[in-house]
Parts: sequence; C-alpha cells; structure tokens
Amino acid sequence: MNLLDLLQNGILGLSGGTKVLVTVVMLQVSLMATTLYLHRDQAHRAIDLHPALRHFFRFWMWLTSGMVTREWVAVHRKHHALCEKVGDPHSPVVFGLKKVLLEGAELYRVDARNPEVVAKYSRGTPDDWLERRFYLPHTTLGIYTLLTVNVLLFGVIGITIFAIQMAAMPILSAGIINGLGHDTGYRNFESDDAATNLYPIAFLIGGEELHNNHHAFPSSAKFSVRPWEFDIGWMYITIFKALGLCKVRRVAPQPQFAPAPRQVDIETLKAVLVNRMHVLRDYSAKVTLPVFRREAAVDAAARRLSPRLLIRAPRLLDDAARARLAALLANNHALRTVHEFRLQLVAVWEHANVSNELLVRQLHEWCARAEASGIEALEEFSARLRGYLPAPAYAL
Repeated sequence: MNLLDLLQNGILGLSGGTKVLVTVVMLQVSLMATTLYLHRDQAHRAIDLHPALRHFFRFWMWLTSGMVTREWVAVHRKHHALCEKVGDPHSPVVFGLKKVLLEGAELYRVDARNPEVVAKYSRGTPDDWLERRFYLPHTTLGIYTLLTVNVLLFGVIGITIFAIQMAAMPILSAGIINGLGHDTGYRNFESDDAATNLYPIAFLIGGEELHNNHHAFPSSAKFSVRPWEFDIGWMYITIFKALGLCKVRRVAPQPQFAPAPRQVDIETLKAVLVNRMHVLRDYSAKVTLPVFRREAAVDAAARRLSPRLLIRAPRLLDDAARARLAALLANNHALRTVHEFRLQLVAVWEHANVSNELLVRQLHEWCARAEASGIEALEEFSARLRGYLPAPAYAL
C-alpha cells in the first residue's frame, strides 16, 4: 500500500458505507458509556456495572471526549440539586433555551472547572491511580490519540469522523437533552422542574430522551415507564445483566393498592412518599381535570384558561400565568378547592424532614378534609390514596 492509498483509505481500507457504519457504532458506544456509566452507574447509583465495563467506558469517554468522570458526575448532580433554580449549571429556565442549545458545553465547563463544585458533588467517583496519574492530568491526550488512530485506520476522512465524534456529545447531550429536554415534549409526571420527554421511542441519545421520566425518578435504572415507551439504555442494561456484567439496584415504583381503603398509617405514608409522582399524576387525571372540565362547561372564564396552569408546579409559571390562575381561582370555589388540596398534598412530601408521626397526622387530616369536601372526585381520590401500599423495589 503506497502513501496515497494510505491517506485515502487508511490501514483498514474500508468502503465509504462501512466508514459511515463504523462512525455510527462509535457514537452509539459513546452514548452508551454516557448513559450507562456516567449517568446511571456513577451519578445516580441505579446500576452497578462490572469493573471491566466501568474501566472500558471510563477509558472510552477519556479517549473520545476527554471527559473526566468526577467532573461530569458533579455537574449532573448539581443540576438535580438546583434544577431550574439559580445555580443550575444548564437550565433553559435560568439561561434561556438558545444559550443552552448553542453553548451547553461552555455552560458545563464553568462548573466542571470549579474545584468546589467537583469536591461537593463528586463523592464516590473513581479516585484510583489511573484517575490521579493518567486521566486527570492528561485530558487532551485521549483526544489527540483518537485523531491519530482515526487517520491511520480510515485515512484523511478520519479527520471528519473525529470531528463528528467531538461535536456529537456537546450537541446531543449538552445541547439537546439539557436544552430541549427542559423545554419541548410531553410530560408523564409533573415533577418540580421543566423536564420533558422528547419522544417515547428513545434510542438516538441512549434513552436520555425520556428526560421527564428520569427527573421524576432520578434513581431508577429504567427511564421508560409507559408500555409504549422504549429506552435503549434499558435494553443495554438487560443484555449486560444477562451476561453477568450489570446489577440493577433500583427501578421506578409501580403503585400497589390494597383491596379496599385503609386507615392512614405509617405504611400509607411510606407508599405515598415513594409513589409521589404517581400520586400527583393520578390527582391531575382523577381530580383536577374532571373538575376543570365540569366547571369549564358552565364558566366562561375557566374555558379561557389552559388546565395546564392548574397542574404545573407554581414556581414554573410566569407572572402573567400566575395572575390568570389567581383571577380564576378567586371566582371559582370548586377549582380553588381542588387546587388548594393539590398544594397541601404536595406539601406533605416537601416537608418530609419532620417526624413520621406528624406526617401521618397531616396525611390523615388531608384525607378526612378531602372526604368531607363535597367534591365527588376529591372524595374518591382520597379513598384511592388510602389504598396505596409501599413499593419496596424502589429505594429513595
């Protein structure tokens, strides 16, 4: 093979179509490493990968992006801790969608290079000899190594393959997931943030497209929750688990119910806390929306209001939306009642740092008032709430 052939085709001499396929596979390996290793294993401890897989994915991320595990984990954990608030490293609510889409990687680097952030949020990440002496001091060595290997294997087109690899992660993860994943799409759960599911078939970005589901249950290894949703990351986990290379630690709870409503006790409280996202979704479907539809049939002001305002977390509404909602609630007793009950129910788990005895009493009183409210949907929901049973498969 002469030098010209080497430059054109590389050592492997692959066809153009095969090079495209290799590029796609390499990108998918990078996305697999991100979602399985960095995200589900390291950041949230939802799975335990086999040490061999951990080492491979850690090396692959260093080679293809210069990514340092502790930095990625720290930035992501900070995002969850301060989601949509000042201090969130990459929230469209804070910075605007355009900035996160176009400058997501730059926003990431601000906190990744902050030693205080890394020290606070990176607990449990690798701190072995390889990390201290090789990966941390030589973050750019992997990138230059990848460029060299690409050119040797694929020829001059290897530079283009390298450029695609370098651009993919900032665009797909830092831009699309952190940007559109908090702005556009559908929501299964009204979590206290703006996270959305981009689409139900999540395979282009490792399953991370099901972002609302993830924010509802951050410690779940499986991002899909609906029968029609598909999480390719969970498919990878299932395969690795069958091969003995992965252990699943947590998945999102599936509500369990007693045959009949029970007295509110500590078990009821545990079940409500663990299933709080399901509880809130049920409240919207079985109380808020039916009462809204009934009132909208006879109240012109209600018809002009989107029911989403009654469901969305109040802090995510802008001033104009809050004003419209307040005006409606001031003049509609039924909607005001179900909205206030919703906020009071959320307060039970938002103040879960008080004693269990007090929380049980608060939940008992909530149910008693709901069942005496005179609103049929609210009474039926309270009876359903008292039937919740703990879901031990999910750990908080």
